[in-house]
Amino acid sequence: MAAKPAVLRVSARNARFQQWQALLTNRAKRQKAGEFLIQGVRPISLALEHGWPLSAVLYDGDRPLSQWAKGVLGRLGNGTVRVRMDSGLLHELGGKEDSAPELLAVGEMLPDDLDRLEPGPDFLGVVFDRPITPGNIGTLIRSADAFGASAIIISGHAADVYDPKALRASTGSVFALPVVRVPSPRDVQDWLTRVRDRGTPVRVLGTDEKGPHTITEARLTGPLLVVIGNETSGMSGAWREMCDETVRIPIGGAASSLNAAAAGTVMLYEAARQRGFDAALPL
Repeated sequence: MAAKPAVLRVSARNARFQQWQALLTNRAKRQKAGEFLIQGVRPISLALEHGWPLSAVLYDGDRPLSQWAKGVLGRLGNGTVRVRMDSGLLHELGGKEDSAPELLAVGEMLPDDLDRLEPGPDFLGVVFDRPITPGNIGTLIRSADAFGASAIIISGHAADVYDPKALRASTGSVFALPVVRVPSPRDVQDWLTRVRDRGTPVRVLGTDEKGPHTITEARLTGPLLVVIGNETSGMSGAWREMCDETVRIPIGGAASSLNAAAAGTVMLYEAARQRGFDAALPL
């Protein structure tokens, strides 16, 4: 008979609890630990579905668990620590004012390695250049997942992909497609050179309000990397130099521009449409 997995009990604000609490607010400690907290039924379910490595799952030890929560605990491998936690402590980590969650998960960060991406003939990647707002990162990841993108690259000094606000805005899509952080455009340029040398001609297409062509005039099929600029200043000079083409999204009304994540969503939808997205929708 297989041995039951060990269960750790946490009923006080001990060092381990404080470490998990720091993951919510301290980017440097998240990075040092290589871990982050996952809140919510859908994100936890998607993390499990896509085989995301979990170092621990915390559950409410003061009430009966739902079938969903029992199912999550039952699917965990022996390498994931099960933590029975007092409801009040779980409430502090849960991100909700009104109640404690049944479960929280502690995810492990995957390596920020561009070679995790394997561009093929239908590759559709998105670069977000120096995003300022975690919510915009999460929103763009959610849109990329919805419209069939292959990967997201976060470039330069940027908000944190693993910030709780980014994770919530992604509604779990961060676990469904590769998201890689890189220090600079040069890292992507070197990777693109290797990819092109292997025979995949990835084009780089930037978004700019003064682009010479509209998105419906541009060809968004074939292996493509779409660059979305910083919320305030747009694409950096280095990214502009790397672009094979820049396009604009026509807008009207009193708005002077679109939110960066909204612009990325429009670009992704048009790319999906050109790639036959409408035909793939269920009737």
